[in-house]
Amino acid sequence: MPTTDDYGQGVSIAALTDAPNATTLAQDIANAIVQRGVMRFATAAERNATITSPVDGMVAYLAAEELITARVGGVWVTIGSSVSTWTNITLTSGFAHNGNSNGNVQYRRINLFGEPSVQLQGALSVTYGPAIPNSGIFTASALPTAARPASLRTVVIPCSDVSSDRITLKLDAKTNGHLEIYGTNSSSNRPPWIGFNGVFYSL
Repeated sequence: MPTTDDYGQGVSIAALTDAPNATTLAQDIANAIVQRGVMRFATAAERNATITSPVDGMVAYLAAEELITARVGGVWVTIGSSVSTWTNITLTSGFAHNGNSNGNVQYRRINLFGEPSVQLQGALSVTYGPAIPNSGIFTASALPTAARPASLRTVVIPCSDVSSDRITLKLDAKTNGHLEIYGTNSSSNRPPWIGFNGVFYSL
């Protein structure tokens, strides 16, 4: 009768008294170990079609999505993603990169605590005329679909306290891929730079 491995992982080990069967021996070991390692699939759809009876604790890498997923609580959750590079955001007229010497305004898609998110960095310098340019929408073109939230995301962003009686503004990350600044309607709120370092929004 087969026994199991010494680590309690359910890997079947044939006993000397079992009838010889090299195929069964190899398959029992391989099947038990593969599902306990990091499995690799082209897509989530391929993973789901292949693993028809997943159990908690399984881990699978998805090549197309560039994600590492794990089975937790009866569902597949993201536990990691590939390294993503920073991308400059193309700005509309009236906005310029490197506000307050904070670098270009950039974004990247990341995985934050298992939640696909977008991270921002850098700062804008703003030329008012007298209102904020383009009603506060500083993205000249929409961010790609992968960086657009499923619903409106509103977050707080910092700004200069020079020419402004506040040090934070509101940023709306819209489902259409544009980013819009709010809070500069008052003539006393015309900060010359607006920052994005440390800003995240969930997808």
